[in-house]
Amino acid sequence: MDRLILFRHGKAEPESASGEDFDRRLAPRGVRESAAMAARLADLGFLPDLVVVSPAMRTRDTWAAAAASFPQAQARFDDDLYHADSGSVRREAQRAGAGAGTVMIVGHNPGLQELTVQLLREGSAPPMLISQASRQFPTAAAAVFLFDAAGRPQFDGLFFPEHDAGRGD
Repeated sequence: MDRLILFRHGKAEPESASGEDFDRRLAPRGVRESAAMAARLADLGFLPDLVVVSPAMRTRDTWAAAAASFPQAQARFDDDLYHADSGSVRREAQRAGAGAGTVMIVGHNPGLQELTVQLLREGSAPPMLISQASRQFPTAAAAVFLFDAAGRPQFDGLFFPEHDAGRGD
């Protein structure tokens, strides 16, 4: 794996019809922000070869909103990503990255935020950036890292969604 993109699911509805967290869908804002973030990443040339998605409904919806921006990407769903901690997310990314140049993980906090902070620290990112990522990694946020031949991360981008002013959904 040469590049890793950590993409948090979009803003989800507070409850599902079933009452289960796993079944929560994206709110309309989440759909818009997920599609906009994917388009932004694609415009910057951050194009995944493989996308590994948590099986939860909100991450599936996020990928559905984002997929048009990454038409060449292969996607697969991985049960181990549902509420995975940072170590599990990293292991899944490394496993997936064995056969792909750029891997995108579509998952959940706190695992994605914790891994973002960890990779920033390992890559000697500026303290201000580490502090920013520690404070917030909102829905539809993305963090991008390059990896050298020894597997050391280097920060390549931290992107937060642009919220619609005055929209409450």
